[in-house]
Amino acid sequence: MLSRLQELKKEEETLLKVKAMLQDQLTRLKVEELTLRSMISTDREGCSAQLACTEGPAQLDNESQINQTELRLTATIDQEMEEDEEEEEED
Repeated sequence: MLSRLQELKKEEETLLKVKAMLQDQLTRLKVEELTLRSMISTDREGCSAQLACTEGPAQLDNESQINQTELRLTATIDQEMEEDEEEEEED
């Protein structure tokens, strides 16, 4: 009986640790999502200003223009990803 109780306590501790790790990961993902949304918003504002300066209307459905769109990530996100990887390695 005492042995079973100790096993359950250890299992509870393990589950609580897993819960905390998942909550941390969820928080990091939310921060990353907000960062990406901010970057997209900033990029769209820049594109809108650039499109206003170009000749003719923008072809939003033009497949060749969509395929040529460049995805830019800042060093901040790369640094955050490296930090996250380091944290995961430590755990």
